[in-house]
Amino acid sequence: MNSQQFVEAMEAHVRDAATEATMSTLESPPGRRPSLAVRERAAWYGGLSPQDQAHVRSVVREAAGATVFGLLTVLDGARIVDEEKGRFELFYTGCERALLNPEGIDLHDLLRGPADETG
Repeated sequence: MNSQQFVEAMEAHVRDAATEATMSTLESPPGRRPSLAVRERAAWYGGLSPQDQAHVRSVVREAAGATVFGLLTVLDGARIVDEEKGRFELFYTGCERALLNPEGIDLHDLLRGPADETG
């Protein structure tokens, strides 16, 4: 796995998965006895027009994307989370061991921009 493949995996398996899980909960709350808050949000969402539901999906996807972006900025060192200003090193270990965030590669810059996104 290289840096670009990692970022693409984060888009698919974190951002997109979080979006789909959130939307699924809004559309059909899971479990035998979902909390009152979950049921109220589902009722509110169900009462929206299809256009407004599409807007909600867009906002949920944007929020999930912002979360992935924020995490990647921390891994890149562009967003500091400690007083020591240490550096995170992210390794993928498979058949070989690869540093996914070497100096000069910013993972957050590898994310597709909002204009590139289709869903």
